[in-house]
Amino acid sequence: MSAGVPVEPANAPPRPRGERGRPALMVGAGILSSRVLGLVRTRLFAHYFATSAVADAFGAAFKIPNFLQNLFGEGVLSASFIPVYARLVAEGDKEAAQRVAGAVLALLALLTAVLVLAGVALTRPLIGLVAPGFAGEKKELTILLVQILFPGTGLLVLSAWCLGILNSHRRFLVSYAAPVVWNIAIIGALLWYGGSTAQARLAEVTAWASVLGSALQVGVQLPEVFRVLGALRVNLDLSSSHVRTVLRSFGPVFVGRGVVQISAFIDTTLASLLGNGPVAALSYAQALYVLPVSLFGMSVSAAELPAMSSALGSEREVASYLRTRLDAGIRQIAFYVVPSAAVFVALGDVAAGALYQTGNFTRSQSVYVWAILAGSGVGLLASTMGRLYASTYYALRDTRTPLRYGIVRVVLTIVLGYLCALPLPRALGIPIHWGAAGLTASAGIAGWIEFLLLRRTLNARIGPTGLDVALTLRLWGAAAVGAALGWGVKLCLPPLHPVIAAVLILGAFGVAYLGIADLMAVPQARQLTSRLRRRGSRQLP
Repeated sequence: MSAGVPVEPANAPPRPRGERGRPALMVGAGILSSRVLGLVRTRLFAHYFATSAVADAFGAAFKIPNFLQNLFGEGVLSASFIPVYARLVAEGDKEAAQRVAGAVLALLALLTAVLVLAGVALTRPLIGLVAPGFAGEKKELTILLVQILFPGTGLLVLSAWCLGILNSHRRFLVSYAAPVVWNIAIIGALLWYGGSTAQARLAEVTAWASVLGSALQVGVQLPEVFRVLGALRVNLDLSSSHVRTVLRSFGPVFVGRGVVQISAFIDTTLASLLGNGPVAALSYAQALYVLPVSLFGMSVSAAELPAMSSALGSEREVASYLRTRLDAGIRQIAFYVVPSAAVFVALGDVAAGALYQTGNFTRSQSVYVWAILAGSGVGLLASTMGRLYASTYYALRDTRTPLRYGIVRVVLTIVLGYLCALPLPRALGIPIHWGAAGLTASAGIAGWIEFLLLRRTLNARIGPTGLDVALTLRLWGAAAVGAALGWGVKLCLPPLHPVIAAVLILGAFGVAYLGIADLMAVPQARQLTSRLRRRGSRQLP
């Protein structure tokens, strides 16, 4: 495949020059801004809660209403709504696009309202299923936090509808930067109340701040949504063929998301059986893990989905177009995700220490989060590349194939997760709480199997795609050299503040990785170093 600009089908919608790279950049910029604030939020949370029982309660509580968001949120709408809506926009059928948008909004609002009320009413039995290891005050606090968080999560589902509209119109920055206000609301609550409030009460205040932030997140997107949408035709009209197409696609993705969420609940269930700390530690590791997934996987996948969905032309032209865009996106993802995985495995204590090691969060807890991060690193590349492959299926209006392979991954994650979290630590004679690392490592193995299945089936449909073996070896070789240099710097440094140590160690890693990749003629490294040189030359007198 050529590494240049993708060749579009003859009838593809015209795109302004330079527009192809800009969407991923806009998504990345929006995600980066929200993730940076998210890391600040998580650092503050770690400062006040560390891996305490209250932190466990908040982590478990947040996952239960988050189930609703993931069922009806961004992923489901990206798979079912955007391909239909974006195609109507590309064809210029504004009235049909408005009707589809209004029908999806009405259905989402109705379903979300019912599920929020049911979730609040059924919180106690849900906690018994999700976190059977919780008891006493810890369990009661979790129940209270879930009941507070549920309405806010319902608002975030509506935020995902806004994102679907804006993405289809290539307005990526606002939708992906919107979580900034959600983070700011929580950060403000932690700063205002953190120094003078008991942990349990502070967790309650933080939950209410999350609800406020959810409302703000929807509010900041609405002006832009109304600007691009024009008239909003809210309706429950299911007679439209376009709406029925959304619903047909919605079903398989909804089931797939439900299965994935059951897997996430089982992880929380298993972690709750490992004592105090693992549930919270998983949450801290997750905050770091999702950073490269969001910046380099989600940004490319989100930008490509509406572009792929808008492609017009013959079957052969569309297949060629999809292959070219997919391969270009995969190379872009791998260039950034391979070093991220290497950092998680080799230098995760440095990253965790820089972010979390403050207040009640100690060095030993940084090492514990490192173990969980190292497990996450096993499947990081597969997870990010798998997102782009799934988006390609969705652009082809195929939601069932990702569903089938998602179920395979979930079953493997559950079986391997149980074996690695509970029997394996006992067999090795290590403390049971280290089983949390087994949960993430087993999920990584399952993620690779899912990715390979997705790639094999898609290649049979549109032609060969994927990373070139030589490029893969060069990327991992550069990452290995960078990790070795980072370890050398780490061993030579005297005791320093975790943030300063991270700047020196991870900085050495990054310079080595980029330099070695450039010497190995990795195109993405050459482009990046060229841009850096041009910027440096412009700043010289």
